[in-house]
Amino acid sequence: MESGIRAQEVNPAKMAMLFKKQFELCKVNPGDTVAIVSDLGTRREYIEAAFAAADEIGFDIYEMCVNMIPGWTKVGVPTIGKCKGTLEALLACDMILIFHVPLFSSWLRDVQQAGVRVQMIIDAPDDLEQLQSPPGLKEAVLHAHNIYEKTENIHVTSAAGTDLHFTRGEYPVMSQYGMADEPGRFDHWGVGHIHTFPDEGSAQGKVVIMPGDIVILPYTRYIVDPIYLTVEDGHVVEIDGGLDAALMKEWLEEGVEFEGDRDPFALSHLGWGLNPQARWDSIALYGGVSERNRAASRCFPGNFLFSTGPNTQGGGNRTTRGHYDVPMRNCTIELDGKVVVKEGHLVDAKMIVPRELR
Repeated sequence: MESGIRAQEVNPAKMAMLFKKQFELCKVNPGDTVAIVSDLGTRREYIEAAFAAADEIGFDIYEMCVNMIPGWTKVGVPTIGKCKGTLEALLACDMILIFHVPLFSSWLRDVQQAGVRVQMIIDAPDDLEQLQSPPGLKEAVLHAHNIYEKTENIHVTSAAGTDLHFTRGEYPVMSQYGMADEPGRFDHWGVGHIHTFPDEGSAQGKVVIMPGDIVILPYTRYIVDPIYLTVEDGHVVEIDGGLDAALMKEWLEEGVEFEGDRDPFALSHLGWGLNPQARWDSIALYGGVSERNRAASRCFPGNFLFSTGPNTQGGGNRTTRGHYDVPMRNCTIELDGKVVVKEGHLVDAKMIVPRELR
């Protein structure tokens, strides 16, 4: 009887080569020091592959394992800093290789401000191979970054009824192209997307999340029935629909920490995907195992990444646990009146990167 879990396709013996390539993409040189931050759920073969790659390149490396298993449903957990000396150690290295999500934590900002680059690895072996940054992705992401950075007014629409307006400029544009290759840079192996946080109170309109759109956090599932959101003054004020609407509403309500707390319902990072190696149908192909979909479902080209909740990663003050990430299909994104994504497809030639067969 089949278990429903697909066998790993990448040869385990190739992992050291994949990690060596990733270190080279990250410009790690002989004599550098890399600190691994692992946890109780980290694949041991990843640690071994990183150590083997370090021997080949000739840099120093060590592991710091934290006593927990952080995940997407626990964003902002301070895994570093509670134990004396941990933050000081990481501030002294050249790069951190982290195997869980450090986003929205204060220690991450501290090490980045000190010029330490941070490479996150949270995906399955097959995805590390398939999604590893292809030639041209960095240039495409930085091109999109520069355009988004100069934009003031954003309008997102869809045939399903999405009609969302927001402005930006209060918070920086943040981009990821799969490799932490510059001082102070955070990146996620396997992604390729950009986003920013809307100006406080600026977001207004309707968002209609349709079947086939993806809840990538906190769940890993395709939307099965429409969710109708009303957005006023930067917050979701109505959530209507069926099962998926109920799941979203109850998850965000669980993040409420005191009477009148609206932070879980605030709009968080908004952007779009550009990695041609990523697939919208990854859940259909590989199932809803989170490790197979953290990058693939988040950054397929032309998706509109809609989210709610915290904004501390951009310099804001919201630290809420009520975070929801939804890559949406078939949306049109206009930046100051110029269409860059039309009905879910990139239309700016400089943002389009050829897909590699791997």
